[in-house]
Amino acid sequence: MFVRVLCVAAAVACLLSSCAGRSQTESGSLATSFAPAKALSAANSPKKAEADSPVALTPVAWGRFNKPGSLSGRTLTASSLSDLKLADKEVVLTFDDGPMPKKTEKILSILDEYDVKATFLMVGQMAKAHPEIARKVVDAGHTIGSHTYRHADLQNLSFDAAVAEIEKGRDAVTSVTHEDAGFFRFPYLADTRRLRQWVASNSMVVLDVQVDSKDYFGVSPAAVATRTMNSLRAHGKGIILLHDIHARTAAMLPALLTQLSAEGYKVVRLRHSNSSMMMAWLN
Repeated sequence: MFVRVLCVAAAVACLLSSCAGRSQTESGSLATSFAPAKALSAANSPKKAEADSPVALTPVAWGRFNKPGSLSGRTLTASSLSDLKLADKEVVLTFDDGPMPKKTEKILSILDEYDVKATFLMVGQMAKAHPEIARKVVDAGHTIGSHTYRHADLQNLSFDAAVAEIEKGRDAVTSVTHEDAGFFRFPYLADTRRLRQWVASNSMVVLDVQVDSKDYFGVSPAAVATRTMNSLRAHGKGIILLHDIHARTAAMLPALLTQLSAEGYKVVRLRHSNSSMMMAWLN
């Protein structure tokens, strides 16, 4: 009996040892990944977060919480892909697939609180379904772009069908917002050289991605923020891909913005040259 108890105890000890060595990247709190931290014990390890659970801040960000204004950077006007040159510690926030009731509006509120501007790449049919939200994006001073009409994988379409899908999406977003959707992103980032050339020749700027938050995966808000910051640190700068259709994205956004500020990043506001010329003409 005594030997059996010892065997069971040894097995439990081995199991706990193996668990302690597992990465916290996907399910841990930001405290385990934004800043170096000791391994969490079973007693104080974080519980599984829901899709809209708030994200804890790291110690390095606590002192910056009341200074969100320091995050706002310069405005970059672009007429072509070659104009999208970011300096170190500069990022562009982009949100795909909306507008989405409640979620887009919550994200707009958070961006306003931190006094930063983003670029919203709208799906044409979503803009037509929720025109009042699409206009709120413009009224708040954010930049808009298009993301095709129905989020089609353009690599699976003929060239003519793909072009029609891009044009229909841009026209839908423009008609709803009364702003030229000068920026464009390929759904699934599925492009072709010929389509990229066509987009450029039609006065649109393709927004590629350097930092993919992968917020479309069914993980916790903390995991999304962790992945985003880890990827950003590796690149040092870049265009960040987010989506304004997920609760987890809105939930993690305040912590992400606070962390960006704490680490000295600046959020760059994009403007298409067509918008600049339009504003100059109106004035």
